[in-house]
Amino acid sequence: MVSHSATVRESHTEPVPLGPDSLTWKIFGSLYYMPTGLFVGMVQNMHPGLGAGVEFHSEIEDELYQRVLRSLYPIMGVVFDGPRARQTAREIVDYHRDIKGVDAQGRRYHALDPGTFYWAHAVFFVQTLRAGELFLGGLTAADREQLWLEHYRWYEMYGMSMRVVPGSWPEFQRYWRDMCRILEPTRAAREVFHLADNASVPPFPILRHLPEPLWEKLFRPSGARFFQFVTIGLCDPAIRDTMGFRWTARDQWLFERLCRTLTAMNRATPDGIKYAFPRVRAGRRRVAGKRAPWMPPPEAPEILWPAPEHRDEPKHYCPVHAGSGADAVTRFRQLSGF
Repeated sequence: MVSHSATVRESHTEPVPLGPDSLTWKIFGSLYYMPTGLFVGMVQNMHPGLGAGVEFHSEIEDELYQRVLRSLYPIMGVVFDGPRARQTAREIVDYHRDIKGVDAQGRRYHALDPGTFYWAHAVFFVQTLRAGELFLGGLTAADREQLWLEHYRWYEMYGMSMRVVPGSWPEFQRYWRDMCRILEPTRAAREVFHLADNASVPPFPILRHLPEPLWEKLFRPSGARFFQFVTIGLCDPAIRDTMGFRWTARDQWLFERLCRTLTAMNRATPDGIKYAFPRVRAGRRRVAGKRAPWMPPPEAPEILWPAPEHRDEPKHYCPVHAGSGADAVTRFRQLSGF
């Protein structure tokens, strides 16, 4: 297994984007991947360097859903943009160049520190593993090995140092266990976990016209309980201990039944609904010959852009400053997802 992985390292000089034959395409873009969203945000921010970057450089409290949904466009693009995936990945790297400083304990941090940047990717990989295992029908041992190999190719797209990437699937498992023991209950991790039940958080964009009492009394609290329950269920015991989460045998029983329900729903959901996120849909349509290869990928619509006073900041992905808001054709593409 290790020698097979080592061969992959030497098999090409240019990164090769993932395609429709990959398991990552089937899992990462699925509607049933979305319940894991709070897990990835919290666990990424338990890394001290990453947590400090979010704490001191993010406005996520003021634009929770906009920030999350906006970020999904380039993040999904590294997997689904095909020939353009490497460019998308390099743009993501550029957004992180100025995120650096000293945390509250006097430790220096930089978002492009190789170990910090890879940790964010490692959590996306584990998120993909757990979504596939629990919500999308399960994974075999061969599937897990394949996803590890794909995660390596996926990370190569960023052009970052590969020296921090574990050299095999068993090595990654050891790396993950070791990291889980040294993560911290950072302020950013706690804030992300509790954002969903924060009364100041506005409604999800498609629910913004919902009567306020309905949002406050029903949708916000029930949504918060769901995502927090799923997040704790996805966590390793070491992470639960670090964050001070309580998890009972009854919780595990309920979680397993929820997983079975989502798995059954995944099997019954048509692909057109399951893979409806614009960047994912565009990639699938391109490889199916239903979308011209020269067309640029869909960008986040204006409703998701940063506040006007932050749009010029290089740390923000904002399509209007990438030249994507200049003409009517592109504007239509942004809004429609085609």
